[in-house]
Parts: sequence; C-alpha cells; structure tokens
Amino acid sequence: MSKPYILGLTGSIGMGKSAVAAMLRGLGVPVFDADAAVHQLQGPGGACVKPIERAFPGTTGPQGIDRQKLGAAVFGNPEALKLLERIVHPEVADLRRTFLADHAEAPLIVFDIPLLFEKAGEHGLDAVVVVSAPPEMQRQRVLARPGMTEVKFAQILALQVPDADKRARADYVIDTGVSLAETRHAVQQLIHAIINPQK
Repeated sequence: MSKPYILGLTGSIGMGKSAVAAMLRGLGVPVFDADAAVHQLQGPGGACVKPIERAFPGTTGPQGIDRQKLGAAVFGNPEALKLLERIVHPEVADLRRTFLADHAEAPLIVFDIPLLFEKAGEHGLDAVVVVSAPPEMQRQRVLARPGMTEVKFAQILALQVPDADKRARADYVIDTGVSLAETRHAVQQLIHAIINPQK
C-alpha cells in the first residue's frame, strides 16, 4: 500500500491560505489545520489547559486558555515562549499522527502550517506549497480585519519570513492575486499533478 503524499501548505498573513485550504477540502483532500488543533488543545477541557495553567498561573478559565492573558505572559519573553511550545508542540504532533492514521488511504494529505518556515516545520513533508498575493492586496486584506492596525500589521510581518523567500523555498506557489475561479483552477491542477504525475 502506498502511503499518502504529504503536502505542507503555508503563506504569510493575508495571502489567502485559508481560502486555498477550504478549496482543497472542497475537492476532497484531507487538510490538517495546525491552528485549529492548537485552539482545540487550548479550549475547554483541552489537553494543554492544565499544563499551561501550571506553567503560567492565572492564564486559564472555564473557556480554557485566556489568549490575551497567555499572550501577555509570553510576549517578548523567549524563554516563556519556548516553555509554552514544549507544552503545545508534542500534543499537536500527536493529533497530526492520529490524523495521518485516520487518512492513511488518501492519496494526498495537506498539513496547513501557518509558520512552516518560521518554525522549521518542513520535517516529514513531501513538498511545500506557498500561497501568495501581491503586497498591496495582502495589505488591503489584512487592514480590513477587525482590530488590525498598521502597527500590528508591521509587527506581524516582521516575525514572518518574507513572502519572496517563502516563494523561493516552495515546491509550488498558488497565486491568490487573481480571481477565485483562477485560484481554484490552480488548486485543481496542483492536486492533479501530485495524484496523477506523468509517468
């Protein structure tokens, strides 16, 4: 039995990665969402809630992790962030292994990893696809989000590997600076190229 082809999906803020992930799901491809996994682990009854409360007292409540309090506890503190990652990452890895086992028959599985290059998350992937759009379009999308400011946007960009570097390191690039129909067609072509490579 051949094992699934594992494709990493990533892209900077506002590039349309979530839209591409939704298109992949719509085309029947199993997509593991790393961010959603973290939300699940940190939500009510999540596996990370008690260990995080022990490490960072007062950062949890009935709804699980209080993201603002936890953010304040680790912001600008590399040691605290490392401690948090040591709690969360093994749990996410467990969920990922379960997801892989559950979809072992699929020809293609996608791991949606927002900070794939920033956190050296390429391990175990067969290829990486980067979702990209022109900088002005990215800026418009991000600044349209509730609560987003120019300053916040600049801070987020400063923490992310530049888009040009991501594109240079990618095996595939999906452009979302075009119409939705064109992006969807590119996604379909990508799936076809991976599942039915020319013999």
